Amino acid sequence: MPFLVVLVVAVVVVVLVIRAAATPGGPGGGVRRPRGPRPQRPTRPLAPDDDPEFMRELERRARRDDGSPA
Repeated sequence: MPFLVVLVVAVVVVVLVIRAAATPGGPGGGVRRPRGPRPQRPTRPLAPDDDPEFMRELERRARRDDGSPA
């Protein structure tokens, strides 16, 4: 009789372990782990024509231009 009780308990434990392993997210039941820090976006625009500072400098140079080649 004690052998039968141990067998039933072992089967229940195995079933619970298999179910826990099959759930999305692993044993935590779908609980997500915190990720590392996100990569920061560049502080400056990537394209020169999107950069307001570049456009101001370009306009300043065009106004200052006396017609001579660059």
